[in-house]
Amino acid sequence: MFLADGPRVRCDVHVEAPVERVWELVTDIALPARLSPELLRVAWLDGADRPVPGARFEGYNHHAALGEWRTVSHVVELDEPRVFAWAVTDADGRYGEATLDPAKPMASWRYELQAEGSGTRLRQAALVGPGRSGVTLAVERWPDREEEIIALRLRELRTGMETTLHGVKALAEEGGRR
Repeated sequence: MFLADGPRVRCDVHVEAPVERVWELVTDIALPARLSPELLRVAWLDGADRPVPGARFEGYNHHAALGEWRTVSHVVELDEPRVFAWAVTDADGRYGEATLDPAKPMASWRYELQAEGSGTRLRQAALVGPGRSGVTLAVERWPDREEEIIALRLRELRTGMETTLHGVKALAEEGGRR
């Protein structure tokens, strides 16, 4: 796989809890920072306090090879209680020209929820690009290793997603509060 192919990863899990409970958890933008190995913290911007189309939030991330960086995400799709999607932009220009344009994201993320039996099928997906990111820098530095770099990043994303999904599952099924 190459950057031009639009590398993506998707994971899912069955959660033995109602869609509404799972929705409450996945739309809490602070929750992934508790669960993810890469996302450190998040905060709503511009007076927003929940996901609505066009709302923005900043995130702070850490990666062993890249250090720490800030992003600004834009809610690009919200269909309660089924879809929550956001585009991540490089507001500070860490990987190239600074942009807040959600049409040029570093990555796009999405949760999808569907009733399944007495519970919920929860899916999370990520698409790398088409905007510049740490992956872009690595591919530019080692163009002959592009497929290896993409495969490594997709494995990292999958690991983080699985950790997050299983954390959401545990919280939803225990019925406890965040």
